[in-house]
Amino acid sequence: MPKVSSVIVPYATYLRVYEPLAAFPEPERSHWARYARRTDRPSYQDELRRALADLAPTPPVPVPVHESEDAFVLDADGVLCVCPWRTRLRGWQALSEIAEELPPPVLDAVLPPVLRRQAAQDYERWLTDNPDARPWIRTATWQVPINWFVLVSDDEREYDKGSADEAPVLRYRTPMVQARRRVARGLRALKEAMDEGPLIEGLVDVGRWLEEFHPRSYVELDYGGLVHALPAGALEDDHSAADVAEGIAALRRGDGPAAGAAYGRLVERWRSVRDLRSAN
Repeated sequence: MPKVSSVIVPYATYLRVYEPLAAFPEPERSHWARYARRTDRPSYQDELRRALADLAPTPPVPVPVHESEDAFVLDADGVLCVCPWRTRLRGWQALSEIAEELPPPVLDAVLPPVLRRQAAQDYERWLTDNPDARPWIRTATWQVPINWFVLVSDDEREYDKGSADEAPVLRYRTPMVQARRRVARGLRALKEAMDEGPLIEGLVDVGRWLEEFHPRSYVELDYGGLVHALPAGALEDDHSAADVAEGIAALRRGDGPAAGAAYGRLVERWRSVRDLRSAN
């Protein structure tokens, strides 16, 4: 179990989209309306525990047999918005990515090839009936992808230092229209200043994903379990979105040194997390 826990780490960050109820067809709309009235809705920690529990049996269950009927709920100025977990879909997608993250011997030990092949076949059959499926949640481990910070602004930052019983919380939440506008502006600045690369590719990808959702949705960037990996005091002083915005603004006005300085602050801030990841 320790080996599995070190692979499926709790140090995960999340990019979520909350769509208004009007975006969902019936009977799903009524399901989420009823669900929102529950007082015992699970948290992202509960979702993680369930995923880890599925890996405990022998053989492990890499992808849930049934799709989750849970969601995160947001009341945005009186408009009820939901972010479905879609754990099964995300599990299939994660399986296709994990091979790039782990050495083959480790991957085979954690998830034997026969299980991965079966899951891939199940996913292909499912996609035949659900060709337009997309997740409402994106997950990253041991980092917040730089392109995620482009979507939000420092003045949308929400920080709660937590308590002895509650973990700290650091997140950003913004209207979809703002997120899309920032993607467009960021791409223009980046493409004028540099050649194609991972940052531009990542921003194009996340921009296309956002286009799949209702224009009155909300986008949330949540540090999630990564708050446990950041050194004491670093979380409170973390203004990475401001550094990214400053760097893009510097590129827009042709100020290379200022853009480099902003990027340098970002790299230095995340150095400790990168070192911790390497140690694991």
